[in-house]
Amino acid sequence: MASRQRMRNVITAALGGTTFLLFVALASAQDAGNYPNRPVMMIVPFAPGGASDFVARTIQNGVSEILGQQIVVDNRPGAAGIIGTEVAARAAPDGYTAFLGNVGTLSINPGVYSNMRIKPDQDLAPVSICADTPSILITRLDFPASSVAELITYVKANQGKVTFATPGSSTLNRLEMEVFKKDAGLDMVHVPYKGGAGPAVTDVLGGHVDLMFTTISSAMEFVKGGKVKALAVTTRERMAELPNLPTMHELGWTNLVTSSWQGVLVPSGTPRPIVEKLHAAIVKVLAEPAIQARMRNVGAIAVASKSPEEFKAYMDTETAKWTKVIEQSGVRAD
Repeated sequence: MASRQRMRNVITAALGGTTFLLFVALASAQDAGNYPNRPVMMIVPFAPGGASDFVARTIQNGVSEILGQQIVVDNRPGAAGIIGTEVAARAAPDGYTAFLGNVGTLSINPGVYSNMRIKPDQDLAPVSICADTPSILITRLDFPASSVAELITYVKANQGKVTFATPGSSTLNRLEMEVFKKDAGLDMVHVPYKGGAGPAVTDVLGGHVDLMFTTISSAMEFVKGGKVKALAVTTRERMAELPNLPTMHELGWTNLVTSSWQGVLVPSGTPRPIVEKLHAAIVKVLAEPAIQARMRNVGAIAVASKSPEEFKAYMDTETAKWTKVIEQSGVRAD
């Protein structure tokens, strides 16, 4: 009799668990059906005016129209994007907080800052990539080299004297230069800046520092205006907006097909139906010709993930790639 009672208890517990899971699934579906019924906050971990902020504000209105609720961009700059990343990761997983992260906050920071209190790959759930923002190698206008080959020759004749700017150690632009230095056998002086790419580009423009990799969106205006020299871009194929500019890949630097990508994530634990609703809205907006043209105009490329899982796989690949570069170069936080 006792064994039969135990069996009944096991069956009851199992059915109770199944009932609970069914209840959770129904509740999630109901939440998604009603979602959103109030504004959604999108945290951008950088100051207004940068590449991430541009992407967030480019998709903001379209996603708002599809969801029927306002997307509110909330800039939370500081600590190389870590402050905003932590705020997003610790938010309630209810779909009312989204995060516009990039390669730096998601795939580079964890390798540079060992004391991060959150883990982006565990505490944030991918929704979709939104943009690829390739880099461009620029120099001050009077720099004595007008091609990548001439640059290498000049630096090798002046090892330890040429300066390069970056927006800081935990940035793609710094790591791109470390890859280039290693592959080409160059010794240059690093000049880190705070406040994003803007201040660094300004000092290249003013002739205070020799060269840098920067996002095309940060330099397009100055390149088209002839205020800096542009030597190459980091896309695999030439860009239609800069057809005469070679790619690092075609010049033989195959490790420099790189991009400061941006994408939307939500706190881990956000119900899957809500994630899928956000994903569908973002994909639809990014497919609009006007949005694609607006991004191309500043050197960004509108792209979307086929699924959240595809974005997760891409992030994992990028994290492994840049963690290896960080370890090999010995890059540390400034």
